[in-house]
Amino acid sequence: MPYDEFGLFSENAAEYGLPYTGPPAVRRVDVEVGPGRKVSSLVWGTSPPELVLVHGGAQNAHTWDTVAMMLDRPLVAIDLPGHGHSDGGPDGSLSLESNGADLAQVVAALAPDAAGVVGMSLGGLSSIALAAHAPELVRALVLVDVTPGVNAEKSAPIHAFVNGPESFANFDELLARTIEHNPTRSVSSLRRGILHNAVQREDGSWVWRYARFRAGESGTAPDFEKWWDAVSGLTMPILLVRALAWYVVGDEDVAELLRRQPSTRVIGVEGAGHSIQGDRPRELAAILSDFLFPEAG
Repeated sequence: MPYDEFGLFSENAAEYGLPYTGPPAVRRVDVEVGPGRKVSSLVWGTSPPELVLVHGGAQNAHTWDTVAMMLDRPLVAIDLPGHGHSDGGPDGSLSLESNGADLAQVVAALAPDAAGVVGMSLGGLSSIALAAHAPELVRALVLVDVTPGVNAEKSAPIHAFVNGPESFANFDELLARTIEHNPTRSVSSLRRGILHNAVQREDGSWVWRYARFRAGESGTAPDFEKWWDAVSGLTMPILLVRALAWYVVGDEDVAELLRRQPSTRVIGVEGAGHSIQGDRPRELAAILSDFLFPEAG
């Protein structure tokens, strides 16, 4: 099946009624983060990036495409280690320590003056690690439906999907499974997501890009609770955007976040599942604009 990673933006625009006069200025840039290891990113626009977007586990930088088009600002969307076009992390794709260190190198190279870092799910936890590792690079932090309180029970639907078959006989089989596990998303958006997040092999079968790095990694969520202490030490403004349809952030997590960072803003998004950027991109783009760029309002 032919695939042009920069050839689907017109579909994003059509689905959400966005003006479209041609493909946006987007290019792929790799940053070497270790010997023989690179982290890949999508750089939007031609001016210095104003914000950084970090996707969730088993996703990739293209999950932000519609939000990026709505924001219409220069930005960087990063493929986490072990995802998308990035190489695997030194300690696996779920290691927040190594993810944070890698993100620091990428942000320093591509977006050192960004107004804020936006991280969803695993990307949000990795952004906490980034903020603890290099606070000078994170002027504001937005957590999209995640806190260190996430655990195997809360994230069970995610793991049920991610830990499914490692390959699929054809595209339709892969699409059917994706639709089954993402009832809040349109079929067209899920189809685009698969094209960005899976590759077709020579025998016609399909495999998720992140599946390349599954060997040796645990299929269960690691214990992220220790990162609450890192949250306590943060000094930048923090926003939690919480999904209200299905989510991994419970009321007790919100309470703990506010106990440790009382000035945190919390905004819920009706009708959004865990991947708010896919379910309610318009609402999320407006929330990010208001929080990170209030002067533009």
